[in-house]
Amino acid sequence: MNSANDFSRLELSLDACRSNFRYFRSKLRPSTRMLVLVKANAYGHGAVEFASMLLSEGADYLAVALPVEGIELRKSGISLPILVLTAGTDFFPEIIDCRLEPGIPNLFTLTKLCEELDKRGVKDFPIHIKLDTGMHRLGFLPSQLDELVQFLKTHPQVKVKSLYSHLAAAEDPSQDAFTLSQLEQFRSEASLLSSSLGYRPMWHILNSAGIERFSDYQFDMVRLGIGIYGISALDGVNLSPVASLKVKVLQVKTLGPEDGTVGYSRKGVITHPGTTIATIPVGYADGVDRRLGCGRASFSVNGHRAPTIGNICMDMCMLDVSGLDVKVGDTVTIFGQDPTVQEIASILGTIPYEIMVSVPKRIERIKIKK
Repeated sequence: MNSANDFSRLELSLDACRSNFRYFRSKLRPSTRMLVLVKANAYGHGAVEFASMLLSEGADYLAVALPVEGIELRKSGISLPILVLTAGTDFFPEIIDCRLEPGIPNLFTLTKLCEELDKRGVKDFPIHIKLDTGMHRLGFLPSQLDELVQFLKTHPQVKVKSLYSHLAAAEDPSQDAFTLSQLEQFRSEASLLSSSLGYRPMWHILNSAGIERFSDYQFDMVRLGIGIYGISALDGVNLSPVASLKVKVLQVKTLGPEDGTVGYSRKGVITHPGTTIATIPVGYADGVDRRLGCGRASFSVNGHRAPTIGNICMDMCMLDVSGLDVKVGDTVTIFGQDPTVQEIASILGTIPYEIMVSVPKRIERIKIKK
């Protein structure tokens, strides 16, 4: 029986990961720590696979969005410190048991955590305080900092491991004045809190775009997200795509106008004699958006582009490979080096993040050395 990766797979390049990591590392002081985001199944790349890869690259921290993501990593043997960005209040027992470090955006969450820690007799549990410097999504507002300090001074159950905030538009030069105001506000608030606490937690605010464009504000740690997966905020920087979605041709057939149409709703019309159709085992359930059908996108078959024909199905789609030498078992690249995930995102009018996270877990992740 063939293995899953003989059929369809997301190839993860170790070399590309190392190259991207080192590019961002080069922007920083040697003492600056690197936190890498592996939320949303490592942006679709496979959280366990990717976290294991990062251990050897020298990442200092990992971050996930949800407690269940951190729990999965711990159960898989990942030992790096893990920040849970949106910890909520329902998973504190699991967070404590799994040695996860919750992000704390408000006093309600902090109070509930301290209650759970008090029941267990735990002291100095590591937490990360989120400051709202203008994103206005989560975090303490400036007016709430005095109350936060008083709470922390009277609750030895927790110890602040870091203070952090999030940039809203670091990738957009037209918003640089706003970004700089966020950075200076963070510096001011983090300084105030650190002096009030009597010890200095780590500070971090830079995301991938921030590392590239505002490295003067790297502070103690940075958070590397989309950048390590191969997307730069700067023109002319060619990072290496870490992931390549590849499948193999299931069937090849030659059709003519007399055969009519291809696929659901008869959207793929055969207009020329000798039209060659290749069917591949990937569809909208695998992250190949239906809007890529009917010739709006083309994928790489043996190094040559072939447009889609007809509608994308749930588990399959068809390509017009007329004029190409294609046989059953040949490899088709949906995205990777060619086409890139940026190209696919552009066709769909979205961002690369959405394309990456759309690849489901049923597509096996395979680490390759090149």
